[in-house]
Amino acid sequence: MIDRQRRELLDALAELSEARPKYRLGQMLANLVMLAKGDAEGAVWDVEDDELLEAARKHLADAEARR
Repeated sequence: MIDRQRRELLDALAELSEARPKYRLGQMLANLVMLAKGDAEGAVWDVEDDELLEAARKHLADAEARR
């Protein structure tokens, strides 16, 4: 079973996919890691689901503000 936080993150990724249909999935994940952890070496390995979820929500809010 997927825990609540992981489900919320997957839902946010689906929303981002709708908001930014030209983003490739890897590109989207890389952008979220950068928002969450910066460009530190190993950030992609160290980022936690809650940090990605917060970054995804911020990215969604920014996309909504631009509309």
